Amino acid sequence: MHLTVYKRAALGLALGAGCALALQGLGLPAAYADAPAAARQGSQVGAAEDTVARSLAASLGSADWRAQVRGAALGSAPVGLASLTAGRGAPAALAGAVTAAEQRIAAAKGLGADAGPLLRLRLGADSMRAALTPEAVPLVAVAADDDHATAVTAYDSAGRAHTLSATRTPREAVYVVDLDVDRATAAGLAQVDKALGKAGLRSAAAPAAAAAPAATGGYWTTKVDSVHLNDDEEPWPLGDAEIYSIVTGFGLDGKVRVDTVDMPYLDDDGTTYYPNQILVSWNNYKYNLADVVMMEADSDTNYAALAKALADALLTITDQGAYIPLVDAILDALPASWYTNDDDYVDSWYTLGTNSSGLLNGARGNGRMTVEPYWVAQL
Repeated sequence: MHLTVYKRAALGLALGAGCALALQGLGLPAAYADAPAAARQGSQVGAAEDTVARSLAASLGSADWRAQVRGAALGSAPVGLASLTAGRGAPAALAGAVTAAEQRIAAAKGLGADAGPLLRLRLGADSMRAALTPEAVPLVAVAADDDHATAVTAYDSAGRAHTLSATRTPREAVYVVDLDVDRATAAGLAQVDKALGKAGLRSAAAPAAAAAPAATGGYWTTKVDSVHLNDDEEPWPLGDAEIYSIVTGFGLDGKVRVDTVDMPYLDDDGTTYYPNQILVSWNNYKYNLADVVMMEADSDTNYAALAKALADALLTITDQGAYIPLVDAILDALPASWYTNDDDYVDSWYTLGTNSSGLLNGARGNGRMTVEPYWVAQL
């Protein structure tokens, strides 16, 4: 089940006239400087996925190929379309469509050329397994690009479009073409960290020996023992959520520091996870306080735009000799107009400290974490 979370209603900053220069200054792809981000990236991702869905639906007219796809779809996990279409018997036209679509999506999302396979195929719901008989010719749909969509378009092998309810699971088998959001988010956050480093928002960490007495070298962290996000219903075409956190504070150089933390295990709301994951490494920070903003990445997230937004908002904040909360600056920097399916604002935690422990409720009341101080010893 995909995650529905609270979106920040007040988002709405537009790209300024200096966008092209700013993007180039961050070392991001120049292609992002030539059009409004929402129109550019949203239309390209959706159109690329739609093209693949049409091509895949048309290919299912072949019984032999249809059997290969069925076997892959009945596996325990979504299957990468690049690997599926690289095998023997795959239609050449479909393989070409997948390759072109993945290149288009990687560029639109601000990912590097080495992002890896991005598109995948899955059965729309486990309840469809019984209907996926060898004789069935499933429809092919694209994962909805709106958390609140009421309808989804699917294609048949003759190229006809069908409108399905997004809130009521069909009885017949439906394949869904969607993005491998786990892979895309990991690649995207790596690009964000790289760009923020060039912008001066990721100062070098202190050596462990400088952060603690030599006899007991190491550093303090805050570890997430458990995390839970509130329950909410989701349309069947949407897959698992992809959660990441933006951790901010003042680095050792006195400038704002931003660290991204991927949380790929957080698939479902209403479920408690026990990751034992490091959230904050305190040897990176000047003060004993940091802020955390948790977000849900959607298929249309533009990581180049995210890096620029964070840099624009945070580079102007200077160290005044005392800790300044940074959550509001981050949230105000994320314009909803940049995304077709917006990154969702999950929750935020203000002034997380080196001694924070136990249950911490998010400021929006949508999430809760249990944390504890954790000493990372030097080898």
